[in-house]
Amino acid sequence: MTSRRFLQLDVFSASAGGGNPLAVVLDAEGLDETAMQAIARWTRLPETTFVFPAQDAAASYRLRMFSPQKEVPFAGHPSVGTAHAVLELGLAHARDGVLVQDGIAGPLPLRLHEDADGRSIAIRTPRAAVGEVAAADDARLVNALRGWRLGALPPALMEGGRRWWVVELADEATLRALAPDWDAIAALADRTQAMGVFAYASAEAGAPWDLAVRAFVGLGRRFEDAASGAANAVLAAWLHHRGALPGRDGRYRVSQGREIGADARLSLFVDADGEVWSGGQVQTVIRGTLDWPSA
Repeated sequence: MTSRRFLQLDVFSASAGGGNPLAVVLDAEGLDETAMQAIARWTRLPETTFVFPAQDAAASYRLRMFSPQKEVPFAGHPSVGTAHAVLELGLAHARDGVLVQDGIAGPLPLRLHEDADGRSIAIRTPRAAVGEVAAADDARLVNALRGWRLGALPPALMEGGRRWWVVELADEATLRALAPDWDAIAALADRTQAMGVFAYASAEAGAPWDLAVRAFVGLGRRFEDAASGAANAVLAAWLHHRGALPGRDGRYRVSQGREIGADARLSLFVDADGEVWSGGQVQTVIRGTLDWPSA
């Protein structure tokens, strides 16, 4: 039996309990894919990541990430949370304010930012593309969107790390009052091999965020995600494509998760090259060790 350092984090939150939980297993050498999947199933968190020494001199560390059901090529909150973990435990050090994670999605940089509110971390997400633009009365969408009061932009299927339908609602109050038809969302996700529907709306006047969002996952498990860095990134790519980014200079803030008892805050940035950076703050909630047999 090998003891491995273990952290449980709250990602995209200024205080514990507001964001998306993540388990991080450090010192993961010796764990094979079967063991990692078993640990991820046991933690019962949205994702669990496993940290290995970098194999490429340009990378800060290597990671693999698993949901309770399968290995995940890329996700935003596990990437940001793992960067926080390796910094906290001194397993990697930023070079000019940048870490580089290496995983299935390839090497991806993460930028650190320090201000009066603390440290935030943002990852440059895999480049997203518009898969297709659809009408609200598209036969595939009509049941999932039935009764929704939509905004001006059409629904779009975005591809980039994860595959999502992004759908604009008329206003924030409408978005927050949505009661999703889970059977219809699951049918849409299965038919189009998408994660589900990522609904968004402009913030009400005076809100400390620019967009409110809700992520309805229908592929596999059916649940509303508390905070999704990857889904927010594909939405940012869509808004950039349509010339509809909120905020200023490509930067804006997002509120997610209030409808399920969270209060996540994400920061999005589309740079001059059209690359999307998705990030926020991370809180360490549990520090300890994990005793699990090696392969």
